[in-house]
Amino acid sequence: MDAYDTFHETLVSLFNDIMELEQKAIITDRFKNITNNDMHIIEAIGDKAAKNMSSVAKALKVTVGTLTIAINNLVKKGYVDRIRSEKDKRVVLISLSELGREAYVHHKNFHEKMIDAMMEGLDEHETNVLVKALTSLNQFFKSYQSDK
Repeated sequence: MDAYDTFHETLVSLFNDIMELEQKAIITDRFKNITNNDMHIIEAIGDKAAKNMSSVAKALKVTVGTLTIAINNLVKKGYVDRIRSEKDKRVVLISLSELGREAYVHHKNFHEKMIDAMMEGLDEHETNVLVKALTSLNQFFKSYQSDK
């Protein structure tokens, strides 16, 4: 198998495996009522200061209306808190509840283990080559998306 075929097979397999394994890593007794999509919303909200709906929707590349539906579900499940801005009562801010922060850390730990496994055994040169390749792939995805 040549390099092109290896890259093709590996990228397709990685995409499918990451989605499946991430779902399995998320679904534990503690976090059995959320999905990958919910976790990506939790990740976009982050564990810092409250954010407005527009900024989170923009980060996720969804409409505010779509995000509102998902946030309603995450509020009901106890992962997200919704508050009105002190400065402008028309603005809705969202932040993670204690349970949401636990889920955020749980997901972050999965990503850290994945990255550690990817970098295990690589020397500095190999790490730089991998960074360059992944950066190029990421730029392709971004340019491909903007072309549509």
